Amino acid sequence: MTVSEKREQSVSEDLLKIGPYTFRSRLMLGTGKFRNVEEMTAAHEASGCEIITVALRRIDLDAPRRSILDEIDWSKYHILPNTAGARTAEEAIRTARLARAMGLSDMIKVEVIPDPKYLLPDPVGTLEACKVLVSEGFVVLPYINADPVLAIMLQEIGTATVMPLASPIGSGQGMKTFDAIRIIVEQAKVPVVVDAGLGVPSDAAKAMEIGADACLINTAIARAENPALMAEAMKLAVIAGRKAALAGRMPILPYASASSPLEGVVR
Repeated sequence: MTVSEKREQSVSEDLLKIGPYTFRSRLMLGTGKFRNVEEMTAAHEASGCEIITVALRRIDLDAPRRSILDEIDWSKYHILPNTAGARTAEEAIRTARLARAMGLSDMIKVEVIPDPKYLLPDPVGTLEACKVLVSEGFVVLPYINADPVLAIMLQEIGTATVMPLASPIGSGQGMKTFDAIRIIVEQAKVPVVVDAGLGVPSDAAKAMEIGADACLINTAIARAENPALMAEAMKLAVIAGRKAALAGRMPILPYASASSPLEGVVR
């Protein structure tokens, strides 16, 4: 096997490990804001994702009609319940326990968001909820501000990932917290999943290029004119960004450097 073939093999075997679970795709998708079920399903398929997150508190479990859970092929995707809508640690804990009781998953995305305007996560409430859920055996994926200190604290109590926001939820502003996420990645001992605010594929590529392990994207795909096409574009961006991170970028130089060296040139 050539060096090039060995390198390609190492990239193809590059798996995302979250707690006891292993995934090939490093792109996670949501289920909110799609105009209809058909667009959502097409986007999921085009993205190549294996993890789909669902806001359990926003599902009417007593409704006679089909819920979003009925529209997802459970044989293709791992359902990641999230606690969106929880304003306190106690509400997030109850939602996680409900998800487990329903048999959805022991993997839970923890969101504690008391502020309805800016939708920024509560760091104290998030930490409190995660402490309880980790102690109860959940595989915990906390959604947080891009706070390197909080990210370390969460890892130390046993969360399976940290999920810093790139910019406010649904804003499409892109990698506003670039430098903070770079520090989180540098210090991380668990996968770093960039979540919220990514607007275009170049945003996802930037996140992956600095060493993030995955991206979770919803609004940028759901609100695109062609969600399936945007989902495919995000898939390719995540793959490209990951390969670039593994390859190692060239150093940034303060001056020009000729592609063809001048040494030995016949004059």
